[in-house]
Amino acid sequence: MNSKVHNFCAGPCLLPQSVYQQAAQAILDYNNSGVSILSISHRSPEFIAILQEAQSLALSLLGLDPKEYVALFLQGGASMEFLRVPYNFLHNKAAYINTGVWARKAIEQARGLGDVSVVWDAKDSNYSSIARDIEVQGTYDYLHFTSNNTIYGTQFAQMPRVQTNTPLICDMSSDIYSREFPYNEIDLIYAGAQKNIGPAGLSVVIARRDFLQSAKPVSASMLHYQTHALKDSLYHTANVFAIYTTLLNLRWLRKQGGVASIEQKNNKKAALLYTTLDSMDFLEGIADKESRSKMNVTWRFKGDKFEQIFDVLAKENQLVNLKGHREIGGYRASLYNAMDIESVEVLCQVLEYTKHKI
Repeated sequence: MNSKVHNFCAGPCLLPQSVYQQAAQAILDYNNSGVSILSISHRSPEFIAILQEAQSLALSLLGLDPKEYVALFLQGGASMEFLRVPYNFLHNKAAYINTGVWARKAIEQARGLGDVSVVWDAKDSNYSSIARDIEVQGTYDYLHFTSNNTIYGTQFAQMPRVQTNTPLICDMSSDIYSREFPYNEIDLIYAGAQKNIGPAGLSVVIARRDFLQSAKPVSASMLHYQTHALKDSLYHTANVFAIYTTLLNLRWLRKQGGVASIEQKNNKKAALLYTTLDSMDFLEGIADKESRSKMNVTWRFKGDKFEQIFDVLAKENQLVNLKGHREIGGYRASLYNAMDIESVEVLCQVLEYTKHKI
């Protein structure tokens, strides 16, 4: 039996072991101060230094200029941004691309605040595919898309194109910092932290400074991005521990060689698992091959007996959190940045064992 636990949770997901260790030590004693990180003021010099370094790394790891972009660390998660985005930027009409559950939730929130046009919809394919070349015509306040779809295991291979100067807004909760991408062509990126950034309860918003200035006047200051930008993410009590843990994770990513380096490792993990799945006739992938995500790999077995065999073997080998989302069932292996290839190798071995047990 394998003694190591291999956690394939879609979120909150695993973080690097070194991040756990440093965060745990900081809970007991932050930086040899005799005070826990949980007990320092969010306005103390110690936390301001943490926040500023986290903001700097959040931008530099994506190759973004801090003179042009701002990084905000806000309470909540991506679901809060579903509302905050249209509250700030939906003046007349917004365009949305529907690629699944989380995109639909964003659309629902926007429709409560104004006119929304779904300009491309994956519903007819049961959200199993994303066209490689989506081109949006017409003028909109913004175009919103979700770069990676954790439930179905699909991912944008390239950005959608707009023919006009329509700003781009992207929910990158599950693949930010996992691959190189034209981040500088996106006007606002938001992400729930609990995938490749840090612990749950935090959202990271990266936006062009001039785009934030285009926001409409709002009555609820807590929902106004510009409010948080002007107060440097300190408009109200910051999530100190989550931001500190995020800083540790961003430092870890930089030490790995940054986004370009981690993308190579992620590609190897995904290629290994997809090659194994494709070689087996007793299961089928959920996502179309051309739309496959490198973060969330999804599949179904062709019969209950295969599931039963796999479940037993997975438990024996300490493979956990592999069940698919309740909306579609099946299985899902999430291969976020901190997942090492050893865990993927064990999963592939268990799939091979399953084949031989049939």
